[in-house]
Amino acid sequence: MTPTDQIKNALFKLVRLTAAEWQVFAQNLEEVNFRKNDFLCPIGQVEQYIYFIHTGLARVYFQKESEELTLNFHFENEFVTSFSSFLTQTPSRVAVQALDKVHASRIHYRAINALYNQSHNGERIGRLIAESLYLAKTNREIDLLSLSAEEQYQNLLQKNPKFISHLSVKHLASYLGIQPESLSRIRNKIGR
Repeated sequence: MTPTDQIKNALFKLVRLTAAEWQVFAQNLEEVNFRKNDFLCPIGQVEQYIYFIHTGLARVYFQKESEELTLNFHFENEFVTSFSSFLTQTPSRVAVQALDKVHASRIHYRAINALYNQSHNGERIGRLIAESLYLAKTNREIDLLSLSAEEQYQNLLQKNPKFISHLSVKHLASYLGIQPESLSRIRNKIGR
């Protein structure tokens, strides 16, 4: 499947666009590549894009003193951005970083806002992307407050088993809110 087909399928699951609406959206997409550890958006930069990951994975994290605390991971066929920075056009408090080679499509803030003004479905795309990012954030917060680290790890393993091996112990332990030694015990217990 081509990258264009991949993002088209993802969008059409959200909203059925007319051929003309899809064409306007597609002409505003830009394909980009990032190397491992490159930033899609570093802390302090105003986020200008919403990304759709075709291949690879990224993490969203913030810095607390000298420690990086992972908020979330984003995988293939998912949207990722520093959303609060994108919405407010203020410096990002989080970083979005490639954890592997990432091939993505992105759309600029100005293009998204132009789409909002051009069609009802353009507005719906923006709203539905925002809703999907919000739901992911809310589910993550509920998991943090209600599930054990082992249960969170198993959920992540079910969601994207092929990428778990690409995540460093440090990043994964930070995501789960535990020490690396505790992650090793969890992995040994469940046999992965």
